[in-house]
Amino acid sequence: MKIAYVLNTYPQPSHSFIRRELQALERLGLNVTRLAMRRPDLPLVDDRDRQEEAATEFVLERGAMALTGALLGRVLADPRRGLRALRLALRCGAASPLGRLRHLIYLAEAGWVAGRCKRDGIAHLHAHFGTNSAMVAMLANALGGPRYSFTVHGPEEFDAPAALSLPAKLERAAFAVGVSQFGRSQLCRWTAFEAWNRLAVVPCGIEPGAFEQAAPLPEGALHLVSIGRFAEQKGQMVLVQAMARLRDTHPDLHLTLVGDGPMRPVLAAEIDKAGLEGRITLTGWLDQDGVRAALDASHALVMPSFAEGLPMVVMEAMAAARPVISTYVAGIPELVQPGRTGWLVPAGDDGALADAIRTLAVTPREQLAAMGAVGRTRALRRHDIDRAAARLAALMTRTP
Repeated sequence: MKIAYVLNTYPQPSHSFIRRELQALERLGLNVTRLAMRRPDLPLVDDRDRQEEAATEFVLERGAMALTGALLGRVLADPRRGLRALRLALRCGAASPLGRLRHLIYLAEAGWVAGRCKRDGIAHLHAHFGTNSAMVAMLANALGGPRYSFTVHGPEEFDAPAALSLPAKLERAAFAVGVSQFGRSQLCRWTAFEAWNRLAVVPCGIEPGAFEQAAPLPEGALHLVSIGRFAEQKGQMVLVQAMARLRDTHPDLHLTLVGDGPMRPVLAAEIDKAGLEGRITLTGWLDQDGVRAALDASHALVMPSFAEGLPMVVMEAMAAARPVISTYVAGIPELVQPGRTGWLVPAGDDGALADAIRTLAVTPREQLAAMGAVGRTRALRRHDIDRAAARLAALMTRTP
């Protein structure tokens, strides 16, 4: 079966989970075409991401004339369908702060995608994220393209479902996927009860082969790691505040912040202001091997997010046999079991986060290793990418 993935900006350093899913589907025998609207806007440090970029078609690079021509071709082939698609795009544009003009651009992109699918016999479109990629998939379907589905991660879709026309996307989709039970519950809010059977849970996955062996906990002073884009929703500033609380009582405590993003200058300034320059290291983006090395060098992962979907880095830390400190947000409690695989604290509470780190610091290393082993078993059993891809493939290939 030929399918196509519709993506916005791909590949990105933080989207390795999409790459793993695509490759797992290909191992199942599906022929997957990668259609991204634009190239990555961040440096790609992982060779596997560079290979994905080389295998991806970038729609906007076709140029305005080609996209407009493709759209006009679809409209002339079926004027009624074309008019309905135009009305749909304008209606969605009216609800969005991006406006109607942007949605007319999405319609042109959709015209090219629909034509591409027809030429190559692509039977199904799947989009990641319920944002503009799902909009392009929906409009391509409205223009006579194949049926479509999409995976919702959150939190963006949950923050502005009306502005993203999420109900319309859900109504027209063959099915929609949440990456956690929490995510599916949020889709239920915007879907008629009789259509709940078209909402599924397919979690993101890890490659167990990449975690065949877990490194033992390192000797020496407590070393924490936090991995993710430096953005408001990830909550790294709260972690810096917690580290400031622990500065005098835990002088040997060290934190490595892996990632980059718009908040880096603010984080760096706060680290300097709190006198934590020697206690917190900012590495920038690391490739997959570098992330694994950072996990192996740590005693625990800290994920202080305000909003999330189902964080891949938590799965990876658990698979690497590291306990996790995180927050009661979205799908995180479906991963981290307090007292068994880590600790959960209220989001935004730097005092509670500091207390959790204090508890971690006095927990015997043997107990931390045992917690890591429980988390490793849980992650490898529940989040094997090949199993997740098989579940997704079954949804894509079932008879409508």
